[in-house]
Order: sequence, then structure tokens, then C-alpha cells
Amino acid sequence: MPTVGRVTFAPVEGAADLFTPAFCDYLAHMHDAFAPRVTAAREARADAARSARRDLKLPASPPRSAITDEPWQVPPVPEDLRKPGIEITGPVSITPMFINALNPGPEGARAEGDLDDDEDSAGHRLVDTVRAAHNRTLAVRRELAYHDAERNRDYAVQDGPLPFFMHRERGLHLDEPEVTIGQKPVSAAILGTALTLFHAGRAQAEAGQGIYFYLPKMESATEAAFWRDFFAESQASLDHLRDAVIRGIPLVESLPAVYEMEEMLHALGPYAAGLNAARWDLKASILEFVMADPDMVWPDRFGVDVKTTDFLSNIFRRLVAVCLKHGAVAIGGMATALPSRDEAVNEAAAASIRADKEWEAAQGFTRGWVAHIFHMGVAAAPFKERSDSGWRPSAEMADPERYPIAIERPAGKITLEGTRRNLRTLIEYVEGWLGGRGAKGIDSLAGRPGLHPALMEDLATARISVAQTAQRIVHAAEDAETGEAHDLALIKRMLVAEQEDIVARLEKPDEATRERYQQAAKVTMQWIKNYTEYDFRSLGSYTRDDLAAIAAAPDAI
Repeated sequence: MPTVGRVTFAPVEGAADLFTPAFCDYLAHMHDAFAPRVTAAREARADAARSARRDLKLPASPPRSAITDEPWQVPPVPEDLRKPGIEITGPVSITPMFINALNPGPEGARAEGDLDDDEDSAGHRLVDTVRAAHNRTLAVRRELAYHDAERNRDYAVQDGPLPFFMHRERGLHLDEPEVTIGQKPVSAAILGTALTLFHAGRAQAEAGQGIYFYLPKMESATEAAFWRDFFAESQASLDHLRDAVIRGIPLVESLPAVYEMEEMLHALGPYAAGLNAARWDLKASILEFVMADPDMVWPDRFGVDVKTTDFLSNIFRRLVAVCLKHGAVAIGGMATALPSRDEAVNEAAAASIRADKEWEAAQGFTRGWVAHIFHMGVAAAPFKERSDSGWRPSAEMADPERYPIAIERPAGKITLEGTRRNLRTLIEYVEGWLGGRGAKGIDSLAGRPGLHPALMEDLATARISVAQTAQRIVHAAEDAETGEAHDLALIKRMLVAEQEDIVARLEKPDEATRERYQQAAKVTMQWIKNYTEYDFRSLGSYTRDDLAAIAAAPDAI
């Protein structure tokens, strides 16, 4: 294992070019300064989770203070972050996908922003993070290109202005075991953000660009203050950042963060720019916090729509109100539909996307996200049309107190069909994960009648699938029609049936593919079993060796 200064790292392709002596000195300094605060944040999270499980006690809003009662504004938000429209998102480590995201869609226009993701859609290996760091830097310099030898196809960034970059690193809950300092793994959040600030950040500063981050999996104002101080210390430590514009946008994707949106925005101080409504992870977080409550067993997640579920709508209206009140931008959720060869499927997807984005635009969101360039135009239009019309949010929409927080059980049925779709999603997703991909197009209704595009699923949708399945097992939830109760034996039978059906539908699968799907089913069993025991460990925390051991061991169920 190469060692530079105090930093030891796995010799993955491209790492030596990034882990220079200067970078390793900076990384070691940031590790020394901030690793204790990462540990403290994790301990606070664990305490909140234990309280929810043991006492059925949910998080709560902090006492009112000058932050909620006195007028204040975030620093002026850079003009590019105020653009109405859409951001394209996907794994930055998969080079052709990243290049496609930066280029125009089928209608000839680019997205306003690019969410280059090394978190929910990434593979969570050091090689992914290293490739992400290289790709970001090359993209800023317009030097990024890729040759697909198997397809004999070349990818290159086309001429014209690029979308602004929104970097998303892994969260504070994860370590990077392949990078150590003093034989201790480095926080994945510290490593990824340091790599971006040191390398791509230099290129962006030289080009006069703002350096923007989405801040995932945050749970409190204390964690927002962590990022404020991390950015400040980086600017003090790296000459090329001294005059750079750095901004952060927390993702509201954990239940505790819902109660501290105003406080988090304030705690970011000079680096605050806005908040993002992260739907799937928020639903998963809620399920984790209510997992032990028998009165909070959710219906099929596919029917729990933010637009029609009042308490979820209120959370995101409150998010918008916080942003409007303090001069920040509110960013909406993601349209996940992928293009189909069937034009009727595409038309149905476009209608659904437009309805979703019209709702977000009407609530006051500035932009949303989309998973594929094919649907960029239809997803961007509602935001642009509303802005161009001269519409402005009302004064009432800027009052967070109009939108109180109340966590409720959504309306809807519990069905085995909903559970089956969760399991199929998990098997397909984990199969992609074992192949090194953190995002995968999945049709959980494959073989069923009707129009249903494949959706770009990432770790967030896998997380809610496993959380909902585990919750149904914990409380022996019954199918609304048949009365059949969920238990581990039922889940195993369904898993095996879905795994076999998936493989049967593949066109000439080779032995390696068959084996990978079998391994995926075994990893899914373990992940679900862990959740039934209130172990909500992220899939991203498992090394590939860990997963191989699970696949080789007896079935967890």
C-alpha cells in the first residue's frame, strides 16, 4: 500500500496522481481537525436512533431563538444557482454517463446544472471516488473524453457553455477503509470533499467558477456548522481557495433535519445557498425512526406521493418557506424515468414528470432534478414557464409557521404486491452494486401489464425498499386483501421467486450473471435481516470483501 506522508491508500488506478505530497498534507490536517467532530456527530445520531427505538420518541424542533424570530439573510446566492430549470444527476465516476449529462439533450439544450454524484448513485469504492475526482477536474477544463472499446464509441464534451457543477460527496456516516491515517480509516466525507476542493476546486477557481456542494445525510445544525468550519479551514489552508466562492446546499433527507432546516441554513453562515427536498431518503429515514411503532406501518411506498400526502407536502412547503424567508434557493426532487423504445411509455412518463414538476414549481421550488437527458426538457419547462410568467411566491408562502411538522401514517393499503416490488428492486439494485454500479435502471413491474418505464434507482430507493420490507416483518403486517402476514419465511420465498424470474427474463445470461443475481439475493436477505434487528447500516459501509463473505455464508434468512 503506497504511503505519502501520513496517508496510506490502496493503489487503485489514478490514485497516485491525486495523492500528492501537498494533497496528503492537506488531507492529514483536515483529518486531525475534523475527525473528532465526525465521531461526535455519529454518536449523536446513534443516541437519537436509540431514543426512537426504545421510547418511540421522534426528534423535535429546537426552542425558538433569534434564528427563527429575528430577520437575517443568507449571503447573496450566485446567479447560476438562481436559474430556474433542471439539474441532471448521475454517477460522476461512470465517465460516459457523466459526459452525456454535461451535453445537450435530444431537444438541443443542456441542463442548467449538473449534480455530479459520488454518493447515492456511486459505487462507494475508492476507485469510484478517485475516478470522480479525475472526471470533475477534466470536465472543468473541458478535457474529459472516453472511448468505449466494446461498443467502439467515443464520448466527448461538446462545445458550448456547460451546466454549473454541484458536487455531492459521501456523507458523515461513512468511512473510506482504503485510505488510512495512523492506521485509522479516513471519513469518506472528509476525503471526497478534500479531493474536490484540492483538485477540481483549483480548476474551478482558476476558471472563475463557484464551487458548489450538495451536503447529504445531514441531521442537525451542528453538522451544518461542521461544513461551515470545514470550508473555512480549507480556504485558510489552500491558496487557490482564498478568494473562491464556495456554497453548500443541505439535502433534507433525514427526519431530524426536517426540524432544523432554519437552523442548518443559519449554521452554514457564509457558505449557505439553499435547501434540497430529497424525497426517497427522507421517507427511508422516517421509516427507520418509526420502525418500532406498530401504529406507523406504512402502506406500499409506490403510492405514497409527496403531492397527495399532506404531511410530506407540508414538510417541503416548509422547506420552501425557510428558503424564501432567508433569501435562499429551494431545489426539488428527482424525476427518475428512463427513455423507452415504446413511445407510448415515454409519453406516459413525460406526463407524470410534468405534473410532478408543475407541483414543485407552484410550491416555489427553483429547480428539480432529472435522471436522464431524455426528459430534461419536459422536467425543466414548468420551472421556466412559471418564472417567465412573472409569477412570484406570496408572502404567506415565506412563513414557515404556516406549515407545521407532523409525522403521520400515510393513507393506503399494505399489499404483498408492494412488497414484491420492493424485493425486485433490491435484487436488481444489489446486482448492479456487486458489479460496481451505484445507479441502475430497474422496472419493478417487468412482465406486468400497462405502461411503466424503467426508473433510475439509486441507494436512496434501495434504502426505502429495505426499510419498508423490514417494517412489515417486524410488525407482521397483513396483506389488505388476503390477510397473509409478513414474516422472514414469506420474504425468503418471494425473494427466491423474484430472483429466478429476473434471470429467466434475461436474454442468454452467462454463468457469471446468474451467480451475481444469486449473490444479490443473499446480500438482500442479510440487509433486510439487519433492519429487522434495528441495524440500519448503509450498504455503502460494506466493502466488496464483506459482501463476498455474506454471499458465501449460509442464507441470513
